[in-house]
Amino acid sequence: MERREVAAALAYIGRLDPRTIRTDSGEARDQIAQWHELLSDVPLVTAHGWDVREAIRAHILDSPYPILPVDIARKWRAYRRDRLERHTDPTPSANPDDETAWRAELLAARHAVAAGTAAPSTHRQITTSGLRPDLEARLRAIGSCIPPTARAELARYRPARAARETAVAEGRPDALSVACRWCRATEGEPCRTRRVSPDGRTRGNAPRATPHPTRVDLAAAEVARREAA
Repeated sequence: MERREVAAALAYIGRLDPRTIRTDSGEARDQIAQWHELLSDVPLVTAHGWDVREAIRAHILDSPYPILPVDIARKWRAYRRDRLERHTDPTPSANPDDETAWRAELLAARHAVAAGTAAPSTHRQITTSGLRPDLEARLRAIGSCIPPTARAELARYRPARAARETAVAEGRPDALSVACRWCRATEGEPCRTRRVSPDGRTRGNAPRATPHPTRVDLAAAEVARREAA
């Protein structure tokens, strides 16, 4: 606030709380100088929610003590802190390779939010309802959130998942929808290699790219049972 704005704020305080009025011209000048020293970086009013008169009125209503300039400064800092906590930095329009311009634009946006001259920028997912209007159409077009080309590249790294997707696409039963009675793999888990040694013990625990035949038959029988029911 400038000195004339500080004087206007003090006049407003005097109307609400006569204890703060200074009748001596020298004391009034000293009071204005003191308040201006502490509130020079506090605006009188901003376009987004801050008004020093509201802070003054709230203090007089809540506290039995005369208001001090630090009371207003603390309210202003709380206002700035709240706005910055609700702010998410938007992507700058500057070239990301130009680090100086990128940082300058981020800092300018933060300073504008903190000063109350700009509204906080929040996440779209938090402030809007529903998905992007074109998202469902895109998912229907590609059939999955993973594009076909990416899925083909991933197939060699997850053969069990690829075999499962291929079986479902061809209309065959999903073997992983049931537990395997041979290797004891649970539902949704790939089968494991089991070898029976001469002493009758089972060995091996490597995952298989394809399920055991008994598991495939069990899945087919489960599908037939559900259809019959």
